[in-house]
Amino acid sequence: MTSNTFVRVGIKHLYGDDMRKLFMMLLALMIVGCSSKTPIVDRGNYYIDKSFSSRSQDDRVKFLIFHYTTVNDARSLQILTQAKVSAHYLIPSIPKIKNDKPVIYNFVPEDKRAWHAGLNNWNGRLNLNDSSIGVEIVNKGFTEDILGDKVWYPFNEQQISAIIVLAKDIIKRYNITPDNVLAHSDIAPFRKYDPGKLFPWKRLAELGIGAWPDEMTVKKYLAGRSAYAPASVLVVQKYLQKYGYDKIPQSGELDEETRRTISAFQFHFRPADISGNADAETEAIARALVEKYRS
Repeated sequence: MTSNTFVRVGIKHLYGDDMRKLFMMLLALMIVGCSSKTPIVDRGNYYIDKSFSSRSQDDRVKFLIFHYTTVNDARSLQILTQAKVSAHYLIPSIPKIKNDKPVIYNFVPEDKRAWHAGLNNWNGRLNLNDSSIGVEIVNKGFTEDILGDKVWYPFNEQQISAIIVLAKDIIKRYNITPDNVLAHSDIAPFRKYDPGKLFPWKRLAELGIGAWPDEMTVKKYLAGRSAYAPASVLVVQKYLQKYGYDKIPQSGELDEETRRTISAFQFHFRPADISGNADAETEAIARALVEKYRS
């Protein structure tokens, strides 16, 4: 064997050893990496085995609820961080802008329960604090004029822009259905008005945020009647209950609870008249919503 041949063989031999060493090092790193992701979790006095996962599960969050605070920014921050109520998010009166994006306060992690809904019910569900994300918006709500009529405060464009991006993100991540994007007044109609008649529900629905009836279906159920023609109170009660307003009486009487529930529905879907009267347009909208979301 020549010296040149010896050198070539030696190089091949060394190259093979290097490759084996490199392979063993990579294998060791892979083992360490896998061991760091072990399904066994130490919880102090016991271990949890996460080797298996059930198919029968879904997200805790099913609802997105909007509120207004009725007070200014400073007071809203104080109440929502130091009092016995809370919300996951707060949209300020004028959100700050960073890199062309609105800055929104987050007080409670989404996987934790915030105390924003109070006594409530919706479509067979109670205690929506357990399964909802609450969004408060700095807005005074309303004042009353000398005649006792409510004068509502509008939401500004900066707030609406923040509402849109936040809501779209939450809805996408939790796959929240349109009929579960709600007002506080929807889930507590006997005692709450927020976020009020000027909240832009139709505009949001056009962007995929929340429910809205199809115009042609409303027209079908209106059946040529004047929008404000009297309708059967019992029929309106029936369809509002079917849609989700569980506690509305089924009496055929326009009592205070019925009027407050109809008014809450009108806040959301027919803000031009929130008197709480059982009229033809309210009935038609309710029936259109039931057809679209409950059939």
